[in-house]
Parts: sequence; structure tokens; C-alpha cells
Amino acid sequence: MPRSRTVLIAFLVVTAANLLANATGVGLAFLLTKPLLMPLLAAYLWRVSAERAARPDRLLLAALAFATGGDVALMIDGTYWFLAGMACFLGTHLCYLAAFTRHGAATALRRTPLVAVPLGYAVLTVVALTWMWAGLTDVGLAVPVAGYAIALAAMATTATTQGWRIGLGAALFLGSDLLIAAGVAEVAQPPGAPVLVMATYAAGQALIVTGWATRVDTPPGAPVTPAVAPAAR
Repeated sequence: MPRSRTVLIAFLVVTAANLLANATGVGLAFLLTKPLLMPLLAAYLWRVSAERAARPDRLLLAALAFATGGDVALMIDGTYWFLAGMACFLGTHLCYLAAFTRHGAATALRRTPLVAVPLGYAVLTVVALTWMWAGLTDVGLAVPVAGYAIALAAMATTATTQGWRIGLGAALFLGSDLLIAAGVAEVAQPPGAPVLVMATYAAGQALIVTGWATRVDTPPGAPVTPAVAPAAR
């Protein structure tokens, strides 16, 4: 079995343990598993690249490093830690955005039917922010969340040009962050929200990374068959 597959299995096992910890409220298991998720995906991407005698994409590795920082920051209570986590995830989205743009996202978005994708994500962002604005204002987070939401929507938009896995992964990532923001704004808190947040986040990141791994050998600017991801979950 290739080592990359072994690492991916380890990621799935740790993800399952984290979701179980969220569902049962076992704090120690949650603290031990969450910081391991993104490093395992980074290790998977590194191993895939090594097996194909290619260099791992530095932007993807940087995105996962930022995400690890965000995961750790959001494990600590407090507004400042929340802002620190949001800043780290902003770095994740900007790295993904740069990687997707480098691989032809801007050109692909001018083609039908993807030309409608930016409008769809823009509408979703405006509707979501309008829905949550009062609650976010009450906790002093409206402006930072709005800026973050714009970057997130831009990342998700460009992701749709990179194949169905990456496009779907970005949509799940957006859905996870929407659940977090809705909880912070106290406008919605579905049953099992912590499990849903981590499930959509882990699945989204895994789809982005495994989708990218299938094209490790593809040089920047090479054409990629796009697939439109859903605008929201």
C-alpha cells in the first residue's frame, strides 16, 4: 500500500475520532485530534508528490499550515482567539485563491456556464451577512466577518474551476464557516452543530487536497475540466 494512502487512512481515523469526541463531549479526545487533521492532509499531499517525483505545491501546504493555526486558535475561548482563528483561515483562503488563480481560474470563470458562479456566491454572501448582521454587530464582529466572507466566497468561486472535488470541497468549507458564523450571531444553532461544523470542514479540506493530489503533475496554466459546485448546503 502506498504511504500516501496510509496517511489518508490515518486522517480518516482521526477525523472519525474527532467527530465522536464532538458528539459525546469528550474534551481530551477533541483536544488531541483536532490539531492533527490538517498536518495529516499536508503529509498526504507531500507523500503523493514524492511518489510521483514532483514537488508539493507550496501554496497548498501554506494553506494547510494556516488552517492548523486556525484550528488551534478556535479551540480557545474568547473574542481575540476567535479573531486570531479567523485571520489564520483568511490566510488559508488566500493561499487557495492564489493557487487556483495560478491554474487558470480567472480565464475559466469567463466561460459559460461558470460565468454565473461569481454571481451565485456573491448573492449567497450578501444574503447570509444580511441575515446575521444584527447578531454579529452585537458581538463586535460584523465588519471582520464581512471581510472574511468576501475572501471565502472568492476562494469558493475560483475552486469551481479546478474540478468537481475541489469545487465541492470549497462549498463544504463555506458551509462549515456559515454554521460557525450563524452560531456566533445566534441566529441559528442546528442540533449537533459542532459535529456538522467539523464534518463539513474536514470533508471540504479533504476533497480540496485529494482533488489537488490527482493533478499533482499538471503544470500551472494547463486546462482543467471544470465542474460547478453547489453554492451552499
